[in-house]
Amino acid sequence: MKIQTLVFNVGDHEINLISYIEDGSKDRDSVLIFPGGGYEHLSTEREGDAVARAYLDEGLNAFVLHYAVGGKYTYPSHLIDASFALCYLKDNAEKYGIKKDRIFTVGFSAGGHLAGSSAILHNDTEVLSYLGIEKGYNRPCGAILAYPVVSALVPTHEHSFEMLSGKSFSDISEEEKLSLSLEKNVDRDSAPLFIWHTSEDPTVPMIGSLRLAEAYYTIGRHVALHVYPYGSHGIALANEETSLGNPDWIQPLAQGWVKDSVEWMKSLKSY
Repeated sequence: MKIQTLVFNVGDHEINLISYIEDGSKDRDSVLIFPGGGYEHLSTEREGDAVARAYLDEGLNAFVLHYAVGGKYTYPSHLIDASFALCYLKDNAEKYGIKKDRIFTVGFSAGGHLAGSSAILHNDTEVLSYLGIEKGYNRPCGAILAYPVVSALVPTHEHSFEMLSGKSFSDISEEEKLSLSLEKNVDRDSAPLFIWHTSEDPTVPMIGSLRLAEAYYTIGRHVALHVYPYGSHGIALANEETSLGNPDWIQPLAQGWVKDSVEWMKSLKSY
């Protein structure tokens, strides 16, 4: 296995892309991972490196994006970072032993909102114009959303939307809430989704995931939804490796989500 850190300048900031490549690999499916952290910081240890290694063990090459976070960077800055990384991987697919049309995004919590944005909001004209790319080129084959922040219109992690908008939650207009709420922007161009959540999550209630799955179901788009009964927010791989000694982050019923998502990816035709 080869691990490499790539550094890129995107506008006024740097982003890091960490690659996890199996030596001699060719034409593999791959994942581009967005750690969570409320768009304020990045939970890279638990929701980055460990997750990349888990997917590598399942036969995929993996990449972890350290996208810009903090109040200075508001929407669509994060989506621009994600789109830049996805387009870079498509442009260099042969170099990394991956299939250009089989790149999936994976995101946790606020990173789940970003992965969902890559699947649903990829046609944002500001993003396309900034990167100078054609419509659809920054769309993943599919997206895996882990306990994602989804909607500003139901009980949610309000601070994520404050960081996204640069405003206090009460000052975000209804129009802006609609534009940032993934379930309100699903259309026929939205990429397939695999969503998982725990019903006990007190930080990001699962109602957002249910509404997003419903939006996909309503228009006949491909979606898989897994709800596990136990576990607080941020359980990552749900095993001892990512628990950091917190027993509530060890949830045997949820530990199969990586393998389940891999089987789901295999079931999809190239998008």
